[in-house]
Amino acid sequence: MTSADATVFVVDDDTSVRTALKRLIQSVGFKVETFDSAQAFLKHGTHDGPACLVLDVRMPGMSGIELQQQLTKSGLGMPIVFITGHGNIPMSVQAMKAGAVDFIEKPFEDQKLIDAINLAIKKNNKFRTEHAEIKDLQRRVDSLTPREHEVFILVVSGMLNKQIAFDLGMSEKTVKVHRARVMDKMKAKSLADLVRMAEKAGQFESKLKSILD
Repeated sequence: MTSADATVFVVDDDTSVRTALKRLIQSVGFKVETFDSAQAFLKHGTHDGPACLVLDVRMPGMSGIELQQQLTKSGLGMPIVFITGHGNIPMSVQAMKAGAVDFIEKPFEDQKLIDAINLAIKKNNKFRTEHAEIKDLQRRVDSLTPREHEVFILVVSGMLNKQIAFDLGMSEKTVKVHRARVMDKMKAKSLADLVRMAEKAGQFESKLKSILD
């Protein structure tokens, strides 16, 4: 993944600041889109590619912190680099606790911002990769029949075939057939692999409880 594949969104109500930031960020190869308010950015809609947000803290209307909260509620995993001329420690702590990559006070060195952007894009790429993997695992889980799904959950809980057979009221031979189908559909090479998939797909605790209750 190169910088040319990523987009940096700049949200700042100061025209001169937006222009300067756009030139700086474009100079290292990123695509840049600028917005004069948080509301304008939200109207832009979602972005499918790797990206990060360079965000002013204090703006008319919705503040940068409020936009961060809005994006978090929406489940959008876009990392944020805050820039501000009016920063304070409680505000920066709040932003960082909420997941901001950095909180940079103006005036700042160009390289400091570029380093923060590079880190933000790296985090976004990691998030996107993990999200895609989880979606793929969920598709595999969804391909299981109800009975296969029950066997899947009990297998990854550590139960033996004979224990699963007793719990589900079927023969051990039938359990083995279902287990083999689960391994095939999930593309698991081993039990450890299957357990890792279950944990990553969030399939384990609540489903196991519902079956055993």
